[in-house]
Amino acid sequence: MKKIILFFGLFIAFSTAGYAQKFALIDMDYILKNISSYETANEQLEVMSKRWQAEVEKAQQEVQNLYKTYQSEQVFLSAEQKTKREEAIVEKEKSVQELKRKYFGPEGELFKKREALVKPIQDEIYNAVKEISNVKGYQLVLDRASASSVIFASPRIDISNEVLAKMGYSK
Repeated sequence: MKKIILFFGLFIAFSTAGYAQKFALIDMDYILKNISSYETANEQLEVMSKRWQAEVEKAQQEVQNLYKTYQSEQVFLSAEQKTKREEAIVEKEKSVQELKRKYFGPEGELFKKREALVKPIQDEIYNAVKEISNVKGYQLVLDRASASSVIFASPRIDISNEVLAKMGYSK
């Protein structure tokens, strides 16, 4: 009877061990910092963003100047002139908001440019992770950089350097 229970216990232990899932971690920040094309893309995006931000700030300054001028001359203006100036200020404010949306909105130029420059790099990383996962049998790969709920992870399961090597950026 003891042998049967022992045999049954060993059978369960070995069968559950066979179904154990394998996990791995990557550090996306580390990987991206080691890819020169990503750094170049970020620099290009930064330059464009600063240029567009300066354009938006200039337009906002124009609105502020129009408003200050209006306030200082308001006493001398007729009702019709006040209305025209107010409408001009409101129209200029709308154009500034439209400019902000055009450059920085969810479908704006910065978003489109970021997608054009960074998405191919992210896709390459994804494909490298997928290939390594298929070869090594990982069921789950977590990003250490974005997984705030990971308190501790053994460095043995970090495959960031393997991903870089697969992409041709050996460390």
